[in-house]
Amino acid sequence: MVKIRSTCAIVFALILSLGGVSEAQQLAKQQFGAKSNASAQRPAPFGSYAKGCIAGAEQLPETGPTWQAMRLSRNRSWGHPDTLDFIKDLSGFAAKQPGWKGLYIGDISQPRGGPMLSGHRSHQLGLDIDIWMLPASRLNLSQNTRENISSISLRRAGGAFVNDNWSRAHHRIIKEAAKDKRTARIFVFPGAKVQMCKDAKGNRKWLRKVRPWYGHHYHFHVRLACPRGDSGCVNQAPPPPGDGCDDAQQWVNDILNPPPPKPRDPNAPAPKPRRELRMSDLPQQCAGVLASR
Repeated sequence: MVKIRSTCAIVFALILSLGGVSEAQQLAKQQFGAKSNASAQRPAPFGSYAKGCIAGAEQLPETGPTWQAMRLSRNRSWGHPDTLDFIKDLSGFAAKQPGWKGLYIGDISQPRGGPMLSGHRSHQLGLDIDIWMLPASRLNLSQNTRENISSISLRRAGGAFVNDNWSRAHHRIIKEAAKDKRTARIFVFPGAKVQMCKDAKGNRKWLRKVRPWYGHHYHFHVRLACPRGDSGCVNQAPPPPGDGCDDAQQWVNDILNPPPPKPRDPNAPAPKPRRELRMSDLPQQCAGVLASR
């Protein structure tokens, strides 16, 4: 491990010497967004979900027995091998649900991970997966259709409740994803979590991984834990103890009856916009991921 870190440090220093400080400080999203293929390295995520990269990513085939990758022009169907295995397993389960032939898969990661040119703040390690709420009733969609078709929203009343598009199949598929040992957490809109809490029977431990979050009514977001043995990968802190149902209900209560805004100091300085990540913000190994063929 020491040798790998030393090599990455040398590569990073080389980038500094060849391109100057300005290149080293170039926005990381520009450098990672310019890569169209994966690095020729052993698969390994480096850093955290919102500040990292992935070496040796693999691309999810555009179409498989029980899935189709969507929005192919984005080139965001790259992930860790564990991620692709997870998609194959979960989509196989989904294909057993009435009206589902599998799953439509949205963004995973760019070929080398890292910050994206647009959209997600996370999805940088090849361990995050957006899975469409639209039942995959066909697995022969053309590339053009996959660029233009939309998923469906499952929310009602601003996300406080599910709408008529919600089904038992959605519940079963999300539950199956949460029960998988590879899963760290799943993000859905608050009303979906509350509905799942109401409908859950028997062992409810899996509910702990299902967390309410903004948006996530056209897709649910699966975040996998760092692969065992990859010490350069930083796991997110585990969810709080318990099934999380009370927290989700509080989200719903706040949607239906928003709390009054906090008083603002008129003399307080305006909040600064979030700074874009630069290469110097990422783990040193990411320089090596970029430099690899």
